Amino acid sequence: MPDRVLKMGMVGGGTGAFIGAVHRTAACMDGGVRFVAGALSGTPEKALESGRALGLDDQRNYPSWRAMLDGESKRPPGERIDFVSIVTPNHVHFEVAEAFVRTGFHVVCDKPLVHTSAQADALVRAVESARTVFCVTYNYSGYPMVKQARELVGKGELGEIRKLVVEYNQGWLAGRLEQTGQKQADWRTDPARSGAGGAIGDIGSHAEQLAGYITGLEIESLCADLTTFVPGRRLDDDANVLLRFRPRAGVSAKGILTASQVEIGHENDLRIRVHGTKASLEWRQEEPNHLIVRPDGRPEQVYRRGNAYLGQAAIRNTRIPPGHPEAFLEAFANTYNAASAAMRAGSGGLSAGALFDFPDVAAGARGVRFIEKCVESSAAERKWTPMP
Repeated sequence: MPDRVLKMGMVGGGTGAFIGAVHRTAACMDGGVRFVAGALSGTPEKALESGRALGLDDQRNYPSWRAMLDGESKRPPGERIDFVSIVTPNHVHFEVAEAFVRTGFHVVCDKPLVHTSAQADALVRAVESARTVFCVTYNYSGYPMVKQARELVGKGELGEIRKLVVEYNQGWLAGRLEQTGQKQADWRTDPARSGAGGAIGDIGSHAEQLAGYITGLEIESLCADLTTFVPGRRLDDDANVLLRFRPRAGVSAKGILTASQVEIGHENDLRIRVHGTKASLEWRQEEPNHLIVRPDGRPEQVYRRGNAYLGQAAIRNTRIPPGHPEAFLEAFANTYNAASAAMRAGSGGLSAGALFDFPDVAAGARGVRFIEKCVESSAAERKWTPMP
């Protein structure tokens, strides 16, 4: 048990929301965080009703995020929330995050971070000025075997990276689900709330972050082809992107990223393959408890979660013995735990280190620039578009 239980407030995530319950469960899973305050909807009546249903104290069940910011700011330091978790549709992220950061609160924010790179840069500056912890919940990097993959790449077990292929395949938006009143489909296909990217923003940003997290490679330029297959839809529902990475040790790696929400039969099929000069590796989110490594000239190896032969990062982010599956919620919890550890460390939490292994505001800003450049590339005649 951590030496101090952090108090969490939440913006969004009330009745009818999918991701709010995930965040609350993950944050509080290991006993280091307690959910004590919320403004759980943009509609005051629904916000209060949602808070009552979740058992919030009336005095900390707020009708709006501004009321929560004001109310919590007035509490003594030991009684106010330590951080806010923002789980609203994308268009709300920036204003809420910036206000809480500037008031000195730590922030955990769902992805993508904000709508534009200008907003992202403003948030980066605000976090640097306030010296607060800011976590963006690219939760797939919380899986133990993803951390093992990162360690293997970092130790040179794959040699120099030549190529990577990352895919995020879904089929839930193969039809006009947004016309049925389904809440998640409705806001995700609305440019005003989702932003300029559809599938590329919603799940392509996860694929970009996973690739960079495991390999450490930085995108130098990209060539994107975004398509809207479903008639009448206003955002892309399929994305195919060629990637060129900045040279490292004399090798300029290449990559392929696909993100689609119209692939019928696919549920949440995020997968990555990394190919080096000595070996290749493969990991799938739907089978997350093992990692396949294929060394040159030797038999295929399968690393399994929970075993003592794994690296410290994988072991530290594992709760139960081998053979007992750990998956989505636990990976989400690992992200919260790392951010929470940084919050407890104070200014020390702003330094990079294995203990504080979580996607920060800079990772969120990079994701926003990636989405923008994919949209720009897809609309341009000159297809290879530099990444800043």
